[in-house]
Amino acid sequence: MAKVKKGDSLPDFSLKDQNNHEVRSIHWIGKPVVVFFYPDDNTPICTAQVCLFRNNYHEFQKLGIRVVGISHNSSKSHSNFASQHQLPFLLLSDKNDEVRNLFGVPKRFFGLTPGRVTYVFDRDGKLIYINNSFMNAAKHVKGALDVLKNNL
Repeated sequence: MAKVKKGDSLPDFSLKDQNNHEVRSIHWIGKPVVVFFYPDDNTPICTAQVCLFRNNYHEFQKLGIRVVGISHNSSKSHSNFASQHQLPFLLLSDKNDEVRNLFGVPKRFFGLTPGRVTYVFDRDGKLIYINNSFMNAAKHVKGALDVLKNNL
């Protein structure tokens, strides 16, 4: 399993979003992007995490930052989850954990639970921030906003 480190380039990958449209990461170059991996739709901490990104989305938009969530759930599950919580950003379906493995997102709890990691890439596609706090979803949003405000 590869592991993306600070200074690395945004990996090139393609996944389906909540509307079943193909999304390719290479198209994000030129604009900062926050990519956050979360374990599962409709679980308490994951829902809190995506809702925190939603509640702060206007801050990301003011800074011209794209926000993208990734989990193993299907596009249909993501569509229902995004609709239920009025999520204004992309949720990508990584059903086979290929992109999770490409990034090197670790599993938790004896390898049974997919990890929760947030990555921030600058407009050139270089990784400038990683947060892998599993239980504190609020740190993901605050950390991403802080690093972007200080690096734009």
